[in-house]
Amino acid sequence: MGFTPLIPLLIESLSLSTEDSENDIKAKVRALPRTPGVYLMKDSLGRVIYVGKAVNLRSRVSSYFTMQAAIDRRTADLIPEIADIDHIPTDSEVDALQRR
Repeated sequence: MGFTPLIPLLIESLSLSTEDSENDIKAKVRALPRTPGVYLMKDSLGRVIYVGKAVNLRSRVSSYFTMQAAIDRRTADLIPEIADIDHIPTDSEVDALQRR
């Protein structure tokens, strides 16, 4: 009787869930409006790990997922921790700053 080694299955499962998570985040970023607002980046436990403001939410949040952003150590350290992104629409960048 054959069996499948457990370690390769665990590694495959982890990489698939990481890829799924990345795809979910990218889809959320593409769905963000191009309007002002506040964005909240959350970890896998749902804790807010970063709050930012933007004139154009989609443009600003997508900038975190570029090769250029990966060069900045703080950004590079933040990106793997992001499991979810929420946003709060505002009327202007000034309003976003006040809500932040």
